[in-house]
Amino acid sequence: MGFPDFPVPESEQSYLPAKDMLAFLKLYADKHGVTEKIKFSHHVQLVIPKQGPSGELWDVSYKNLLNGHSETREYDYVFVCNGHYNTPFIPHIPGLKEFQGDVMHSHDYRVPDIFTDKRVLVIGAGPSGMDIALELTSVSKKVILSHHLKDQPRTVFPENLEQKPDVERLDGHKACFLDGTEDEVDVVFLCTGYLYNFPFLHESCGIVVEDNCVEPLYKHVVNMNHPSMCFIGVPYYVCAFSMFDLQVRYYVRSMNGTFSLPTTEEMAQHWEEEKRDRAARGYTKRQAHMMGPDQADYYISLASESGTDPLPPVFTKEKYYASLATEAKTKTLPSVMTKIRDESSIRFLHNLKHYRQDVYKIIDDDTYEIISNGKREVIC
Repeated sequence: MGFPDFPVPESEQSYLPAKDMLAFLKLYADKHGVTEKIKFSHHVQLVIPKQGPSGELWDVSYKNLLNGHSETREYDYVFVCNGHYNTPFIPHIPGLKEFQGDVMHSHDYRVPDIFTDKRVLVIGAGPSGMDIALELTSVSKKVILSHHLKDQPRTVFPENLEQKPDVERLDGHKACFLDGTEDEVDVVFLCTGYLYNFPFLHESCGIVVEDNCVEPLYKHVVNMNHPSMCFIGVPYYVCAFSMFDLQVRYYVRSMNGTFSLPTTEEMAQHWEEEKRDRAARGYTKRQAHMMGPDQADYYISLASESGTDPLPPVFTKEKYYASLATEAKTKTLPSVMTKIRDESSIRFLHNLKHYRQDVYKIIDDDTYEIISNGKREVIC
């Protein structure tokens, strides 16, 4: 979870709690002089492009939440880094609005106590859904985990957790599933992900979000309609902090003239080719920014285009990081990072209850060791 030039301090844990990650980010910001430049308690209300005397500029309007004062300032570039885990995605399920019990989203989850002795239906088996479902088994009467995973979790669940296919409809307190079975439930817990949301961008920015696909973005970073705007952190199922770092290095190199971005037409052609390639490999439009096994190639592409070191062929098996590194000609992530992420994803499905106790140690750019249940294993 660290940055290439600023790793997370040594710890006996590999899965750090949120408070420790927050402390790390504060330490990083302080060390690099970022904290003093941040306008805390300021809410960006509107971002509008305009033509300046020598090129495109941006009017950014924001409000000081402490004194209520609003202001508009002019900028040369805009980095959109607002994250995408804030606006819940609520799926269309017949009967959901009329459900007679409680309906919640994982965004609202804090502690399991309020679900004591309840019958809880958890919809979605991503990281949040799996974690919440397991935690609820300690207090709930029954937990039903509804999902459509192709590879069934191999983890051993408590006896009061039952896996079911997708929900066909809800009727009163009853959940009806695609396999024809039914169960009475008190709570419907939606662990169904989030929506990309940029309410502060004026329509003239040219960014459209449709079926959770943000368009038009070159390399999932550059606003093709206005290349002086970039987006950091849109892809998911990635090595997050390291990807943020690479995306920023890529874009800054284009700003300082280390390399030139393609023409608008060339960027649009690349995006159309990527969409066709993804569709051919079974990705839906809603999965436009999902990386997973495509990470490394993407990173290499970004790094290479901006002008840095050539990279080992091990990365060519994964697309996204390779793409970033190649185009920017800069350093990509070492392969050990994506290897660890892939391994942790497997262990998450196989041993949900104890996977956070695994300890990973990086040996070199290609090799790491894992200590699990007292056993040490070196993986190349």
